[in-house]
Amino acid sequence: MARKMFEKAGLIAGLQAGPKPAGDIAPAAEPPKAKTAPGTMMGFLTAQSGAVQEAEALKARVKSLEEEAPLRKLDPSSIRPSKWANRHDASFLTAEFQELKAEIAAAGGNVQPIKVRPAAVLNGSTPSAGPNFELIFGHRRHRACAELGIPVLAAIEEASDVSLFEQMERENRGRKNLSAWEQGTMYRRALDDGLYSSLRRLAEGLGVDVSLVSKSVSLARLPDAVVAAFQSPLDIQFRWAAPLTEAMQKDPDGTLTRARAIAEARGDLGPAAILSKLVGLPESTTDRPTSQALTISKAGKVAAKLTSDAKGRAVVRFEAGALPETKRKALVKVIEDLLKA
Repeated sequence: MARKMFEKAGLIAGLQAGPKPAGDIAPAAEPPKAKTAPGTMMGFLTAQSGAVQEAEALKARVKSLEEEAPLRKLDPSSIRPSKWANRHDASFLTAEFQELKAEIAAAGGNVQPIKVRPAAVLNGSTPSAGPNFELIFGHRRHRACAELGIPVLAAIEEASDVSLFEQMERENRGRKNLSAWEQGTMYRRALDDGLYSSLRRLAEGLGVDVSLVSKSVSLARLPDAVVAAFQSPLDIQFRWAAPLTEAMQKDPDGTLTRARAIAEARGDLGPAAILSKLVGLPESTTDRPTSQALTISKAGKVAAKLTSDAKGRAVVRFEAGALPETKRKALVKVIEDLLKA
């Protein structure tokens, strides 16, 4: 894979190319193929030696490339989030983040580096105090290292605002773990800050469909009260942009009133049920809890709730971060043993 990558970059060609034969000198004939087992083995070893030499040459070239864009271990406190940071605080409370943090701790640091740029110069001089770098991408890895109290491996690159924004967006889109609301918040900030003159220009710059950008921004422009009606902004889905926007246009006062009532009640409604209430649709009776929730506490705080619906289906809903990935198999075993009893 590494060889193919460097072939595309034109690196191996440069390493392999030797002096061209002068004049009409014929190229050297290929050595005769060995006809004996020892000869075959010697030929194999000779070929392997050539491969080792080529690998060493590639390593030297890689090292020179790393020197052009150096990797350094930085104090996480010396790095500030980008002003277009697209991670909501709730994303650092999920089981996925706790799993990432555990992996980084086990490896002794982040194997995959984050990317930063030197902090912007203020009033013609670099501030003597405060962060020296600004994140381009890798906000979760940076946060994990900060919470673990260990240095974070980072690549340092000079980047314009537009370059920073586009690199951050593409990296997160490639990971496919950014929520619709987080994506929209990122797009909205870029438009508000004038990085792009329109939704279409933004979509073209990122190479994404303009309808995706439009839906995302619509979600990010919802009133805070509507967003707060959900257990987490991460629950809001792309396809809900149209009904939520329409509800705010047709009945803004009623939608806001319903949103505040949902937030104050803070019951056990799922995201879809909350959407139905917000837009004024009747809630499905089969999905409505029919019994009082049983709470499961940890250190004096609610960690999970057990409810059942009209069909007799029992649901245990854990709070964000209450059940890390490492403990889920143990929970399954406990439930299996309980059902056998």
